[in-house]
Amino acid sequence: MPRVVACPDKFRGTATATEVARAMAQAARSAGWEAGAVPLADGGEGILEVLGGGRRHTRVTGPLGEPVDAEWRSHGDLAIVEMAKASGLVLVGGAEGNDPLRASTIGTGELLAEVLETGATQVIVGMGGSATTDGGLGCLRALPSKNRLIGVELRVACDVRTHFVDAAGEFGPQKGASDAQVALLERRLERLAQVYEDDYGVDVRPLDGSGAAGGLAGGLAAIGAALEPGFDLVAGMVELEDHIEGADLVITGEGQLDRPSFDGKVVGGVLDLAQRAGVPVVVVAGRVLDGVEAPVPVVSLVERFGEERALGDTAACVAEAVTEVLATQAL
Repeated sequence: MPRVVACPDKFRGTATATEVARAMAQAARSAGWEAGAVPLADGGEGILEVLGGGRRHTRVTGPLGEPVDAEWRSHGDLAIVEMAKASGLVLVGGAEGNDPLRASTIGTGELLAEVLETGATQVIVGMGGSATTDGGLGCLRALPSKNRLIGVELRVACDVRTHFVDAAGEFGPQKGASDAQVALLERRLERLAQVYEDDYGVDVRPLDGSGAAGGLAGGLAAIGAALEPGFDLVAGMVELEDHIEGADLVITGEGQLDRPSFDGKVVGGVLDLAQRAGVPVVVVAGRVLDGVEAPVPVVSLVERFGEERALGDTAACVAEAVTEVLATQAL
């Protein structure tokens, strides 16, 4: 029996990675294929669901000061934190509700403090979806002491490769920052980078990924965290390479396929692993932006089913798309 591996990212706003992977796998089994569902994340939002674990909740300070109930996960002495649960843009109602100059990562620091209090010795922090561009200053101030990290392996799953100071210009407008505010945020990050170098002996400015989550990744790097490409970290945790080895087909996807999808994101990471294993890949995407030239076959749900159905009944559309794709494959 031929085997397919379903390993998508989330379809933001319409279906989780788990829901999409399950729809893909069920469609494949109905078509006579053996199928494995391996939902993925690139280190940003969704990493909690993908890596799983016991659900925990901690009341923390939200990005603009309001209290929020932040979820995190635990596996024995391993804790998984998603910064967006404490300091995310969605918590303030998007860019329109945000104050980009005031938004702080203090809640993420409070969340990490609670995690450390439970005795976790391994901590993974997912970046992405932040409301903040404070360089992690709020987070570090909320941690009682750098000494709390002695004996703790802190891994930061970066969803971008952006450098520390560049975070303001690259992501500030998405968080509601005007041109003048972006310039101010850049100056603040530049000064903060110098403070981190003076206080901790670490120059975060040239570190790949240090600009993730508005520079939170750089702030954590200053106190000893390891910055890692989020896809690589997640793929290693779920043993994706082993799943792909020997498969006959890999199906991946995400909500919006654009050029960055092939550079450090889930689709590109899956494609690289599959190509090294000699396994063909098909991408199912909610929407494909104009100008995207994919090196593998791509199905756009919006193009195939129309925008209303693609956004309103995403999992069913994914299943139909996979059924159609597999009908063209030789069993």
